Amino acid sequence: MGYIDEFIEFLSIPSISAIPEHKPDLAEASRWLKQRMIRAGIDDVQIIETKGHPVVFGRKSAQTQDNSKAPTVLIYGHYDTQPADPLDEWHSPPFEPQVRDGKIFARGASDDKGGIYPAVLAAEEAIKENSLPVNLKFLFEGEEEIGSPSLKEILDEHRELFACDIVLSVDGGMFSREIPSITTGSRGLAAIQVEVTGPYADVHSGSGGGVIQNPVQALAEILTGLKDKEGRILVKGFYDDVAEVSPAEREQFEQVPLDEEAIRDRLGVPGLFGEPGYSLAERMWTRPSLDANGIWGGFQGEGIKTIIPAKAGCKITCRLVPHQDPEVICALLEDHIKHSVPPGVRVTVKVFPGNSKPYVIPESHPVLPVMADVLGELFGREPVKVRLGGTLPIAAAFLDILGTYLFFFAMSGPDTNVHAPNEFIRIDDLDRLRRGLRMFWSRYADSFAGS
Repeated sequence: MGYIDEFIEFLSIPSISAIPEHKPDLAEASRWLKQRMIRAGIDDVQIIETKGHPVVFGRKSAQTQDNSKAPTVLIYGHYDTQPADPLDEWHSPPFEPQVRDGKIFARGASDDKGGIYPAVLAAEEAIKENSLPVNLKFLFEGEEEIGSPSLKEILDEHRELFACDIVLSVDGGMFSREIPSITTGSRGLAAIQVEVTGPYADVHSGSGGGVIQNPVQALAEILTGLKDKEGRILVKGFYDDVAEVSPAEREQFEQVPLDEEAIRDRLGVPGLFGEPGYSLAERMWTRPSLDANGIWGGFQGEGIKTIIPAKAGCKITCRLVPHQDPEVICALLEDHIKHSVPPGVRVTVKVFPGNSKPYVIPESHPVLPVMADVLGELFGREPVKVRLGGTLPIAAAFLDILGTYLFFFAMSGPDTNVHAPNEFIRIDDLDRLRRGLRMFWSRYADSFAGS
């Protein structure tokens, strides 16, 4: 079986972690992966059960004169996928992969089966050549698309098993097909829910209007008190621990070709908005944000219903930057909100679990120039350095528990419809990742020996 046919077989397993009915498919995908890793010559391959979907682990010692002196690289990825909805927008069934114009279309093709499969191929090639220059470990999980709820516990329980010098994630992608990128960090997350309650039940607005406070109105006042009209966050102490970007990193961000007009057109908004005095890149990656993600209260049906609602609520998330702490930020938010409650209503603030610290790789980390060298050769130009505006709990988890930094090494472009209908991966990118991993392992081993 050729490697494309084999990859298609892997893609055909509907390993959707968010839907309980697919639990057997997650188990099947983990078994498929285990058997493929064994055939590749990887040792100690095992399925580690979790409270949810299993982790697949394997390792292979460096094929060097003294593998105890070789660095250990842990390859991270995930075999679970997003749901495929809406199905009617797919040009071919999401779990019946098709090859068209040098691309493989299927759910999970890019995110992230198209990351972990080339990693196994790269290891297999090196092992067969007896030339593996690093100690390799593999951690492929089945819960990334639902927030990796078991990962911290698994890392904590098996610290020795997963101990390594660096983590290399094959989940991710490049800034563009032509411009390689090195992701040096991501923002953290703090999430709360606010509920405003007034009367015990909805009240006729004819008898309550002008007599009692309206929870919807009170909630609106609370929300408008969180930010000013230019986007600055008004919560006392919110910015106290924010780390300013270094001049060197600011200069690196200026090299990233962000097109504000193209972003505006892609999002369908009349203009961009954000904290004044900072570039678009800084606002996206290195400044904190606060947003209401959902709001409810009162009558939502057609027509009108003349009531004063009994309650109203909203969900709020903050994206955080070094050195902000999610627990501190949630406490500041709760204090600010409770001190700005209009009279006549009660407010409760709920802090959501799963909040995450921001993550940044030090600019001086010795792996960064190695990665830049490899990507420069693969793409024929120097990579740009970027951060993610979103949150990567796994990166913070590896650092907190194993004490090792996670580096992204994935080749997919931003146009591959990840999480959307008609997800695909270019066959060229599968090959580029396979080649790139082998180049990185070799050059990292050389730099490690010389350090």
